[in-house]
Amino acid sequence: MSKTPSGRVPAKIINEDIQAFHGLGTIQGYAPHDPDLTLEAITATYDELMADRAALVRAQIALDIIRDKIGNTEQRFHSQMRGSKDSVRGQYGDDSNELAAMGLKKASEKKRGSSRGKPAEE
Repeated sequence: MSKTPSGRVPAKIINEDIQAFHGLGTIQGYAPHDPDLTLEAITATYDELMADRAALVRAQIALDIIRDKIGNTEQRFHSQMRGSKDSVRGQYGDDSNELAAMGLKKASEKKRGSSRGKPAEE
């Protein structure tokens, strides 16, 4: 198993880290022993984080756009199919095989409601 953490850091914590990063930039003489903790290394990771966040926003916008487009296309398709069913019904009749081919019940296959007589008076 990898010991590298995966998953997102909670927003509150990452915002605190960003504030601390900006504070780190004001410290003169900061010289850690670990090269991964130098201001230059952290700045490069911060820049990558900001670029990744920007890419995420662009991807979310693209997703919203395509989701809206799909919704509009679905509505148009649905309207066309409703119209085509009415057209088939008008052209071939309520009891046609063509109507059944579109997944609709023929008039002869529909259950008819039974008429109830008046309840017997006692």
